[in-house]
Amino acid sequence: MPTVMVIGSANVDFTVNVDRLPSPGETVLGQDFFQSLGGKGANQAVAALRAGATVTFLAKLGADAHGQHLGLHLAFLGLPRESLLKDPSRPTGVALIMVDRMGRNLIAVAPGSNQAITVEDVQRASRPISEATVLLVQLEVPLPAVAEALRIAKKHGVTTILNPAPAQPLSRDVLKLVDVLTPNESEAQALTGLTDAAAAARALVELGVRAVVVTRAERGALLTQTDRAREFPAYPVKAVDATAAGDAFNGALACALAEGRSLEDAIVFANAGGALTTTKRGAQDALPTRTEIDTLCRQQRHDSTS
Repeated sequence: MPTVMVIGSANVDFTVNVDRLPSPGETVLGQDFFQSLGGKGANQAVAALRAGATVTFLAKLGADAHGQHLGLHLAFLGLPRESLLKDPSRPTGVALIMVDRMGRNLIAVAPGSNQAITVEDVQRASRPISEATVLLVQLEVPLPAVAEALRIAKKHGVTTILNPAPAQPLSRDVLKLVDVLTPNESEAQALTGLTDAAAAARALVELGVRAVVVTRAERGALLTQTDRAREFPAYPVKAVDATAAGDAFNGALACALAEGRSLEDAIVFANAGGALTTTKRGAQDALPTRTEIDTLCRQQRHDSTS
């Protein structure tokens, strides 16, 4: 059975809606406030699950009320509880989020127990990693653990996706373990020093990544491989909150690749997942179902041929 293994962060998100995002040193008056469950790893695991994949999620929670709430929630959604580890010495991770009227956001993360995921934790999970169809990882957990997961996956022929968020320097040795790298434009620039997304993507391919998919919000996605580049337009939707759009894209992409779709078809599917997420507020609560994604894909195909 096609499966997705996700290794990454799990947080509690605290979100304030504002008219506009503040400048450094400025205080702005907020509006609605709400608490939700997030973290790039958890969001992407839930996104892949809702998109139709069978998912295992390796994360480390704190032994506190937030961690208990997260664990119960993720298990309720259908993720195996045995891969949700606990660290009694650190608090569960939290994220502070501001979202403006255009759906744009600023996010600060206190990683807490997410930073306690070790190489040994990953090695103990080598069986589900090796048995997966796709491995999906991000950078909100320690890089040595991420690199070990990529090495195990590549050794067993598992397709690897790295969402390099938040961006940090990556060695050529790590990049060579990545089949699909999915930075947004700012992350592509941070990884290469190049402001042009197309040039940054080419540079990353030259460093050993098999395919780079740069996500560009309302301008869609740019796929770059050794011998070609292709743009994929975004789906036209009314965005209210882009907080989990990238996570929805990555989860849906992993699901589609696990099902055996081509990378091009998987990007179209993932674009729909990301777009739908921006039409709702929050993180995991905004992630679309398989039916919603398929409906938008069919609607877009109909509109493009009529």
